[in-house]
Amino acid sequence: LERVEQIDLDTPFGKPSDPYYRGTLGDVDVVFLSRHGKGHRILPSDLNFRANVYGMKQLGVEHLVSVSSAGSMKEHIKPGDLVVPDQFIDHTYKRPASFFGGGVVGHVSLADPVCPLLADDLAGAGRSEGATIHKGGTYLCIEGPQFSTRAESNLYRSWGVDVISMTALQEARLA
Repeated sequence: LERVEQIDLDTPFGKPSDPYYRGTLGDVDVVFLSRHGKGHRILPSDLNFRANVYGMKQLGVEHLVSVSSAGSMKEHIKPGDLVVPDQFIDHTYKRPASFFGGGVVGHVSLADPVCPLLADDLAGAGRSEGATIHKGGTYLCIEGPQFSTRAESNLYRSWGVDVISMTALQEARLA
């Protein structure tokens, strides 16, 4: 990033994981947040997803790209490959799933949680840099911080999931 500015925010949902960093990447304005905090100190279940996403909105972010380390559940998705999923399965149980509550009710569709234009752009950018890209697929979000047992992994494979990780579902849901 160039012309980097550090921004500390408070939100109605508390403090985000870390300061935001706003700058430019080429000719694109970018805001970066380390979701686990500097030094990777916040467990997946303890992340304040609502504050993190709300802060992005406060800063005027219009497109959210959530980068995660994930395990492959398919033989053809090799270590180092990049996956741009288009569907999610939530297998968490401790995390707030909405900005609503406390007397405010809202029903929001999550049928298609990924912007197809942004997914196309991300996949194209990865391919142009020589990355192996798998566009589309299902991301399974588990509670963590432990990885799944072998029996759980076999169950998840039977569900047809492509990758497994611990964080991006809440961000997609809230965005």
